[in-house]
Amino acid sequence: MADDDPCAGLETGPWVLAHLGQSLDGRIATASGKSHYVTGQENIVHLHRLRALADCVLVGAGTVAADDPALTVRHVPGRNPVRAVIDPMGRLPADRKIFTDGAARTLVLTGIAEGPGERLLLPAGPAGMAPADILATLRGLGLNRIFVEGGGRTVSGFLQAGLLDRLQIAVAPMLIGSGIPAITLPVIDSLDSALRPPGRILPMGTDVLFDFYLGMRA
Repeated sequence: MADDDPCAGLETGPWVLAHLGQSLDGRIATASGKSHYVTGQENIVHLHRLRALADCVLVGAGTVAADDPALTVRHVPGRNPVRAVIDPMGRLPADRKIFTDGAARTLVLTGIAEGPGERLLLPAGPAGMAPADILATLRGLGLNRIFVEGGGRTVSGFLQAGLLDRLQIAVAPMLIGSGIPAITLPVIDSLDSALRPPGRILPMGTDVLFDFYLGMRA
C-alpha cells in the first residue's frame, strides 16, 4: 500500500487498532449521544476498509445502545468481521442490529449469562472489564486483528492499558461545544507526562486523519 494510505501496514496481524471521529473541540457526539455524522463520507468509507481488514470489530455497549450500528462491510469489497460488544451488565436489548441481522458472528463480553448473542463471561471490576482480559479472550478465539471502533471510553481504556498498536483520530471541521469526549485519560500534573506518539497526518476529504503508531509501524 502507498505511504499515504491510512490502512498501510494492516494487511497482516496481529494488531490492535482504534479509531475515533471527533470535532475540533474533541467531541465524538452530542450530550444525548447523536453522532451521525461527525466526520465525512471519506472517513466512513475508511472505517469500512478497517472492518474488512480486521478479524474482529470491538465496541462498547454505549455505542450499540446509542447508534445501533451494523458493524458490517458495505462501502468497500470485503468480508464482515466478527462483531464483539463489551456489555458487562447485560443491558443491551435483543432488538439491536448486531443481534438480529444475521450478517456476522456476534460475541458479547459480559458478566451475565442470559441474553442475546454468543455470551463470553468475563469478570468486571468497578472500572469495568480489563482490556487485557478482553484482548486475551478474543485472541484465544483466533481473532488476531482487532479493530476497536468505539466509543471514547472503550478506546481510552485500551490506550491507557498500553494495548493499542495504532490509534487513528479523524478530526472534522466542526465545533459541537459540548457532548461526549473522545479520549479521556487519568489526570497528569505536567505536559512532560502527555503522550506524544509518532505518526503521520493525512487529509481525508474535509477531515484530517491523525494516524499514531503506538506499537507498530506502517
